[in-house]
Amino acid sequence: MDSSRKEQQQDQNQKESKKKRTGVWVNGPIIVGAGPSGLAAAACLSQHGVPSLILEKSDCIASLWQYKTYDRLKLHLPKQFCQLPFLGFPENFPKYPTKHQFVSYLESYAAHFNIRPNFNQSVSSAEFDPAKSLWRVHADEFVYISRWLIVATGENAEPFVPEIRGLGKFKGKVVHTSDYKSAKEFGGQKVLVVGCGNSGMEVSLDLCRNNAVPYMVVRNTVHVLPREMFGMSTFGVAMALLKWLPLKMVDRLLLLTATFILGSTDELGLRRPKTGPLELKNVTGKTPVLDVGALSQIRSGKIKVMEGVKEITKCGAKFNNGQEKEFDSIILATGYKSNVPSWLKVKDGMPKTEFPNGWKGHEKGLYTVGFTRRGLQGTSSDAVKIAADVASQWRSAEDCSNSCHSHIILLIGEN
Repeated sequence: MDSSRKEQQQDQNQKESKKKRTGVWVNGPIIVGAGPSGLAAAACLSQHGVPSLILEKSDCIASLWQYKTYDRLKLHLPKQFCQLPFLGFPENFPKYPTKHQFVSYLESYAAHFNIRPNFNQSVSSAEFDPAKSLWRVHADEFVYISRWLIVATGENAEPFVPEIRGLGKFKGKVVHTSDYKSAKEFGGQKVLVVGCGNSGMEVSLDLCRNNAVPYMVVRNTVHVLPREMFGMSTFGVAMALLKWLPLKMVDRLLLLTATFILGSTDELGLRRPKTGPLELKNVTGKTPVLDVGALSQIRSGKIKVMEGVKEITKCGAKFNNGQEKEFDSIILATGYKSNVPSWLKVKDGMPKTEFPNGWKGHEKGLYTVGFTRRGLQGTSSDAVKIAADVASQWRSAEDCSNSCHSHIILLIGEN
C-alpha cells in the first residue's frame, strides 16, 4: 500500500474512532427495542409528558412479527387481551387478529403517539456509570447517554436452536420456524417438526393441510387446551375464575373441561405435566398449547407424534424408542430466547422479582418491560408502572439536565 493510501486509511480510521466517541444525550429514557414492549413504554411515557428515544436494530417496528413469523399466524388470545395501553384494536378486527392485522395495529399505535424509533441501531452494550448515575448505550453510530434505560427487546429476541446430535449431517433442508413462512414449499414431503408448542402444532397443521406428512417430535410433557370453552376464550374463562378461586382450583377446572372437550391427550402421545397449566406458566413461563385444529389431525393420524430424537442422520432421524425414519426436511419449532445477557453489562443482570414487580432493575434507572411471562397484558402492566416511576423523577432531572448539559450532542471524554 503506498503512502497516500496509508494516510487516507489512517484518516478514515481516525474519523471512525471519533465518530464512535461521539455521544448523544437523551433527555428521557433510552428504550431498546421497537416491538410491542418498546412502543407501549414510549406511549405510556408520552402520557406523562416524558420524552424517550427507541433504538431498534431492524428497519421497522415489530420486526419479529414482520419478518420472523409464519403466514397463518393469528393471535392466540382474543384481541381485548392483546391491546396496548390507551389505544385498543379497531372494532372491525376479528376476535383473533391475523399477524398482518396486528402489525397494522402496532403501526397505527406508533403513529397515534408520534413514536419515531431510531432504526438500524443495533445495541452492542449498555453499562451503568455509578459515579455519574448515567447509562451509556453503545449502538452502531453513537453512544447514547441517559439517566434511564428501558430494556424492551422481549423474551423472544433470537431463535433458539438446541444441540441435536448429527443435525449438521442432514442432507435435506433444515429451517427454524423464524424462517418458515408456509407449507407450500414442503408439499408432498415427509417433514420432521421438532417441538410441540403452539408453533410446532400450527406448523404441523399447516403441513398436513398442504399435502405434506408431518412427524411432530414431543420431547417433554405438554398441556393442550381448547382455544375456546363453550363459546368463550379459555384464557378469558381462566382470568374470570382467578378473580374468585385459587389458582390450583382453576387449573383443575380447566383440565376437567379440556378433557371433556378434547378427550385424553395422553393416549395420543401428549402427556400432561403434573403441574397445572396456569401454575406451570407462572413458574416456568411455559405456555399451554391452545388447540386450533392440530389435535384432530393427530387423532386421525395425519400428524404423527414421535418421541424424542436420539440422533439426526444423513437422510432422517433415529428416535429414543429405537425407531428410525427418513425425512425430506426438518423444521425446528424450538422457540426463541432473550439476547439481553449479550449486551446488558450489569452486575446483577435482569430483575429476578416475580410479576407484578419484575419491571424494575437492581441498578438505578434500569427497567424492563415484557419479561414477566404474562404476554401482552404483562407488557402493558409493566409499561404503565415504568412510566409512572420515571415520570416521578423526570421533572427534577430535566431541570438538572438543562443546567448540566449543552443541548443534544456532546463528546464522551471517557468510556
